Amino acid sequence: MILQSLKMAGKSIRANKPRALLTMLGIIIGVMSLVVLVSLVNGATSSVTNQIASMGNDMLTVSVSDDKGKPLKLSDLEQIAALESVTLAAPTTTASATAKQGADSYSVSVTGTTNAYFHIMKSELAKGRFLLDADQENNSRVVVLSYETADRIFGRSDVVGQTLKMDGVRYLIIGVLVEDTSLMSSFSQTYAVYVPYSVVERMSSGSGAGGMMQGGGSGSSSGISSFYAMASESSTIARAQIELTVEMLARFGNDEDAFSIRNQSSLSETLSSVTDTFALLLGGIAAISLVVGGIGIMNIMLVSVTERTREIGIRKAIGARKASITLQFLIEALVICLIGCFIGIVASGLVLMAVNLASGTSSYTFSGEILLIAVAFSTFIGIVFGLYPANKAARMRPIDALRYE
Repeated sequence: MILQSLKMAGKSIRANKPRALLTMLGIIIGVMSLVVLVSLVNGATSSVTNQIASMGNDMLTVSVSDDKGKPLKLSDLEQIAALESVTLAAPTTTASATAKQGADSYSVSVTGTTNAYFHIMKSELAKGRFLLDADQENNSRVVVLSYETADRIFGRSDVVGQTLKMDGVRYLIIGVLVEDTSLMSSFSQTYAVYVPYSVVERMSSGSGAGGMMQGGGSGSSSGISSFYAMASESSTIARAQIELTVEMLARFGNDEDAFSIRNQSSLSETLSSVTDTFALLLGGIAAISLVVGGIGIMNIMLVSVTERTREIGIRKAIGARKASITLQFLIEALVICLIGCFIGIVASGLVLMAVNLASGTSSYTFSGEILLIAVAFSTFIGIVFGLYPANKAARMRPIDALRYE
């Protein structure tokens, strides 16, 4: 009986191809929305997670919200770096500046830090050198550029030895980092540069000659409010966090709210939680498209029942049971849904291939899990929205159906 119903469903769909295709359109769009949106979120999450993992599991991020009148200085970071389970500590302060190259101006993000920062971040050089302790001690106006910044401002990466004018002050370019090929960098338009911490500190406090950078409260004369620390080994990250917590509590009068310490694991967990929620939200929006497609299927199936009233009457007159009539129309609705689902999956694959080509990555692929969800939800839609038309057909009285004109 099921095989016969499948044959009849196929015959009905072939007899009304344009109408069947338009009916499937809602399902196709719904499946594409579900698969593509969730795959994009999963791909972006995977890329960012890999980028975080590439920095290792030995980094701690410390933020000070209330220094209790005891601001952190660079000498304090030296003491922190001397802790048994900590090997390096580097301050960070961010500011914005206007860089000029020829007649063009660019808004750049300036990070003031020390040599240890690049080792903690596992940065690599394409050209030149990192900041040195001597640059910090002498307040040298030197700058390290990200590869993207050098390429966008100068049009090439081999710019070591040239100068970059920021807020009216010329800085000697001493290094260029390797190109960032991560997914997030392809969407980022930030011009990132790195200068000695003392230079930004002097500018933020107004004591430096030349231009004034805006922002970067962490680089004010009040002290360091953000720094990174690196554990001696990945296996000692928990111990390093405990030692660092004890050190900070002793400094800030045992006030746990005066500072926060985060490790890479907590960052990954937070990111995972946010992206899972985001994926669920987008999946819910896409599911609405499938529901709308299901309403379209129900409408067309009702039309189909009306058009085939005499056929239903003849079948019932020669002994067809309600169950066989119900199954016939239910399978027809289900077949339309599943064909639409298949087309939607194929179209999703093409869209994701195009996105991968455009972004130059292979991060965006759909998983077997999302395909199963798409198929299961399409099946559910076909059954739910095909049930009413199928029952309507099954409840027809043979004599009334045969009289229908």
